[in-house]
Amino acid sequence: MVYKKNMVTSSEVYEWILSFIKFGRDRSQRSAAIDRMRILADFAGHPEKCAPSIHVAGSKGKGSVTGMIASILDAHGIKTARYASPNVSDFRERVSLGSRFFDEETYCSAGMDLKQIIEGRLHEMEEPAFFELFTLWFFLCSRHANCGAMAVETGMGGRLDATNILDPVLSVITIIELEHTEYLGDTIAAIAGEKAGIIKNDRPLILAEQKGEALAVFKEHAQKKNSPLIYFPEHAETGNIDIDRRGTSFSLSIRNPKGGVSILNDLFIPIPGEVQAKNAALSILASKTAFPEIGESSIREGLSNFTLPARFECISQNPLFIIDGAHTPESIDLCLKTFSSLYGSEGILIFGCAAKKDIASMAALCMPFFSRIIITRPGTFKHSNPEEILTIFEQEGRKLSKPPTIYCIPDTDEAVENAVNLALEHGLPILGAGSFYLAGEIRGKIAPM
Repeated sequence: MVYKKNMVTSSEVYEWILSFIKFGRDRSQRSAAIDRMRILADFAGHPEKCAPSIHVAGSKGKGSVTGMIASILDAHGIKTARYASPNVSDFRERVSLGSRFFDEETYCSAGMDLKQIIEGRLHEMEEPAFFELFTLWFFLCSRHANCGAMAVETGMGGRLDATNILDPVLSVITIIELEHTEYLGDTIAAIAGEKAGIIKNDRPLILAEQKGEALAVFKEHAQKKNSPLIYFPEHAETGNIDIDRRGTSFSLSIRNPKGGVSILNDLFIPIPGEVQAKNAALSILASKTAFPEIGESSIREGLSNFTLPARFECISQNPLFIIDGAHTPESIDLCLKTFSSLYGSEGILIFGCAAKKDIASMAALCMPFFSRIIITRPGTFKHSNPEEILTIFEQEGRKLSKPPTIYCIPDTDEAVENAVNLALEHGLPILGAGSFYLAGEIRGKIAPM
């Protein structure tokens, strides 16, 4: 490994960390990652302990929940670092100060600390992987910025994730779905077991509503860890959900431990979708449990100021263009329901996803909601086969009496250009979905509003 003498921009730090990517190893040797991470943290003086943390895992909504928690804490006056993945347009989205980036001095100072650790101590350990160094960079940035709290999203799974060196004030687990089955297991119970690895001794667990097999796993792990289980359906309830093109309004009722109910009416988050109301409600419960002094005004301000790229994000008004990182049948279903309720079912879909996804299920869901579908490649970071996806979509189309017109345009630039031209010609809205990588590619072509 060749080291630069100095790094004076955050981009230089990022490029240096990228040099540690070893395709085929980072995830195939996952069991070693947490051990390497503990060694790295020890070398760095345990920056993960620099502030109270909230640790978030799950299959769906964990990025939104992590971001909303950070936004609420920030509105309360707690300087909160946020760790998330993946990024959509800028790597700094993953290592940030709430909804803002750290200043360049923080990124670079933390980066130089990281470089010195690796240069001085690498001979004492196996070479770390990209995600481990990236995670440690976040903790070092948090320490350099003197943050008062950290909201930390896991990467994949939980038990062996690099972020799991944390001893958080509480853990949050969102909805569990079948995902990354080649690494996490091919059943809901197995995946729940991996996510349950973030539950810590004597620390509360805030748990979203779950399927029965997942709930049983979480109850068992919480009991073993003596972790107070705060199961959302038993402690809180959302209501009066109203979705329009501006965002989502809802109310939240929270049952008080000593009796009675606290009700928050007319809450608003500027992202359309019923699922975002549920994510917001979970983030409120987590924030109030971790920091009971947080008041209603901070909750309202934090939610109303919250933004997150590629979560039903409008990036253009003419033509109307929405991007969403939905990439599982469940998240695609929710995205389509929101899109069709707001914009009808004659629009244009740009779809691209990585290989090994449940393409048939997503294709079956998408077909009835669009008049035109463009299949493309979701960037180059993950393998994808647009021609195979096209075949599957065409097979699903033959089941309909009036299928949409389907195109295969592997080049993303060309696909976006064609979609925009069609939308302007026919006055149609566009949805880009199937992958966060595709959303990032599209976002890079069209400046957000």
